[in-house]
Amino acid sequence: MIRKLSWILTILILACNSHKDDEDASNGGMAYTIIKKYPHDTAAFTQGLEFYKGNLYEGTGEYGESQLRELDLSTGKVVRKVDLNKKYFGEGITFFKDKIYQLTWENHTVFRYDTNFKLIDTIPLPTEGWGMTHDNQNLIISDGSSKLYFRNPETMAEVRSINVSENGSLVNNLNELEYIHGFIYANIWQTDYIVKIDPSNGNVVGKADFTNLLKHQGEVVYDSNDVLNGIAYDSTSNKTYITGKNWPALFEVDFK
Repeated sequence: MIRKLSWILTILILACNSHKDDEDASNGGMAYTIIKKYPHDTAAFTQGLEFYKGNLYEGTGEYGESQLRELDLSTGKVVRKVDLNKKYFGEGITFFKDKIYQLTWENHTVFRYDTNFKLIDTIPLPTEGWGMTHDNQNLIISDGSSKLYFRNPETMAEVRSINVSENGSLVNNLNELEYIHGFIYANIWQTDYIVKIDPSNGNVVGKADFTNLLKHQGEVVYDSNDVLNGIAYDSTSNKTYITGKNWPALFEVDFK
């Protein structure tokens, strides 16, 4: 299935720049270094990536294939999982106060689990669900637009929202999210970019270009729909990891 096909026609074709370990930091460019490569399940249409107490978790998408998983970082193997009903298309995940939250795309439903993957309840969501993280007070959710919503974790009521912009222009297709040291990191769907966002005003303060990352790391070129998507920060080790939809690898990355 080609996810959100109607959006693809709106995406600008990006220049095929070569991968650099150290990006030009001018004009908001974020320098980074790839530290290590790990295996990743190529059957996983990655929608959410998350560390919790040193363990790696992943939410996957596609109708009839969506799951919540715990993974072994070193092998990429699934340690445990729960399958979503076939009518749901799974999206981003996050842990908040020892509960796991999982979005769905078009179903306007958020699943909340305990740490044993037991479903506690479902909460209605007024928008589509794409990516999710939190700032220790509110859940932060994207819906594929330029807007990020700060929502009450119990009710999904909107607390506030921000429009994300770069040099005065709105940044659309915000997807998977991660909150790292007071900033929101976001994948831009159908691109190889991760942007760093100031949550107080929505301004993009940095952008990392991961064009041709798989190729330069010795991996096969992926299908055009299997794009960069997945950012996870492990607070226990202070390490950050990225991957993509159906990618054969997951990478530890050091943002400078």
